[in-house]
Amino acid sequence: HTYSDRLLQDTAYLKSNRNLTERIVDKIILQLNRVYPQVLSNREAEKFRSLKTPLRTRLSDLLKHLHRTGERECQEFYRALQNNADNVYATLPSRSNHNTSDVLALSPNQENIILNDHGPVFFLACFSVAAGLAFLMYYNNPEVRSPSSAKKVFGYSAIGFGRHIRNILISFLEETALSP
Repeated sequence: HTYSDRLLQDTAYLKSNRNLTERIVDKIILQLNRVYPQVLSNREAEKFRSLKTPLRTRLSDLLKHLHRTGERECQEFYRALQNNADNVYATLPSRSNHNTSDVLALSPNQENIILNDHGPVFFLACFSVAAGLAFLMYYNNPEVRSPSSAKKVFGYSAIGFGRHIRNILISFLEETALSP
């Protein structure tokens, strides 16, 4: 489907959608005027933003104008709609026809959410705990005598932790210092 065809298919839905408020339509018009000035001139943008005309009439006129002007203008409209009213963009009839062709495919946003459920801080925390435990197990092994430099590293690493972990590390250092 071309963007012009999609716009024809979505026009009735867009005109009847109550989620397209005055504010959102103004943002779309401003984006088409300011970011892409070749799509809407200042005079056209003022015409489509006129408060004297009802919102649905202005929206209908805007959609007709974009359809007449060409493919690129329709594409920029869809980009502006997605930027300013993603919930409306996601429920467009032309998009639902595209989405039914591949039901099992995940959108990039859904895939991102699934893969990064906990975020980078969770990963760093788990990695730090695992590295700390490996470090403790290696230097707590009775076959390996920990040099004094390892004790210094433990002592300095305790500074960056919270009170409870700091107390555990310091008590471990005291026990290893007292053992022969």
